[in-house]
Amino acid sequence: MSVAEHPVLTETKLKKIMELSKSAPDIKFKNLIHLVNKESLISCFHELDGKKAVGADGVDKDTYGSDLEKNVDDLTQRMRKMAYRPGPVRTVLIPKEGKPGATRPLGIGNLEDKLVQSMFRKILESVYEPKFMDCSFGFRPAKGCHDAIKELQNYLTLNPVSAVIDVDLKNFFGTINHKKLIEIVSETISDEVLLRYIVRMFKGGVLTDGELTISDEGVPQGSPCSPVLANVMAHHVIDCWFENVVKPHSYGRVSLVRYADDLVICVNDVRDGERILKALGLRLNKFDLQLNEEKTKIVRFSKREAQKGIEQETFDFLGFTFYIGKSRRGWAIPKLSTSGKRVRSKLAKVREWCVKVTNRYRLKDIWKIFCAKIRGHINYYAVSFNIDKVIRFVRRATMILFKWLNRRSQKKSITREAFEKFMQANPLPTVTIKFALFTPCNK
Repeated sequence: MSVAEHPVLTETKLKKIMELSKSAPDIKFKNLIHLVNKESLISCFHELDGKKAVGADGVDKDTYGSDLEKNVDDLTQRMRKMAYRPGPVRTVLIPKEGKPGATRPLGIGNLEDKLVQSMFRKILESVYEPKFMDCSFGFRPAKGCHDAIKELQNYLTLNPVSAVIDVDLKNFFGTINHKKLIEIVSETISDEVLLRYIVRMFKGGVLTDGELTISDEGVPQGSPCSPVLANVMAHHVIDCWFENVVKPHSYGRVSLVRYADDLVICVNDVRDGERILKALGLRLNKFDLQLNEEKTKIVRFSKREAQKGIEQETFDFLGFTFYIGKSRRGWAIPKLSTSGKRVRSKLAKVREWCVKVTNRYRLKDIWKIFCAKIRGHINYYAVSFNIDKVIRFVRRATMILFKWLNRRSQKKSITREAFEKFMQANPLPTVTIKFALFTPCNK
């Protein structure tokens, strides 16, 4: 690595890499590791959230930052000598949204590893962001869940879709083959030092309940550069294949919308459904990835058939259930509402939270936290067509809280009249559309 650079200069170089990647898609980047320097790592340190859980080494942000210059200088010196070796990622199991009882592993790296990976993420994003396609929305700057939902909603509205392939990938993050991922990255990046450090990151292993496991597959969810590496894999395996192979060989028009490992494929010729699904399974197997065959399915989703009274099916995407409903004039149009699984899961979490807090805190403190939770739900789910569902959720969650407030001791319980007066004086967040799904329709 070169001498330390000012973070503004590093940012300028990252922008130039992005511009070069966009203007010359076939270029290979040979010298990137110099961007990982003392100043850029210090900048990454200040961007870290100090409230996050600590890794296996037990070092938190305050401890590391107490002698930041010295610590980062030592890190950069070790990286220059190829003496830096990432530590194991500590994993914890967290509940899966909308799947009661199911969990997914969340990786928590050492603080020093977070710094290095944060800079790797910036480099990889600069190289790959211009290459990623418009169908990809997950873990990308200036893109999010609502953008993916809007893209899908508009496509279903404006195009003669006959069916939707609801794709579920089996443990995508946990089955990414390290060797094949490195081969894919090597097609664009030939910086041997950077590639060696990415390999070392994989070989750091995973620490679960004190037991270290080193595998040839899987990128831990939660580590800074795992999302972009997973996107690189999905881009190569799915997006490019779909654009260059599937589209030219389909009978009708087809479209893909992907958010990380959640994806749906729209087809307007029913003959394409089974062909694409079979080919997708073979494509994934080539890279040691798999479809979850129990959950992957082809869903009838035709506005034309629905208009004739033929019943259509539904599918879930990013916490919403898509279905064909009626417009105000009686025309069949695609709509969406909060997934029933998500509603049940979130109400169950409200109950669990109420059990923990109603006997421990004052009503005003409980209400403040409750309003924050409700506000978060509104900010995500209050989209076009779904306001009634959100209002219903808020009402049910509020009744759950009222119920548990009245399970406290007789002295601390509250009557319905008193509770309603309290809500009038301390109103809940207003339910309004937070994200409009622009679906032009003249019918």
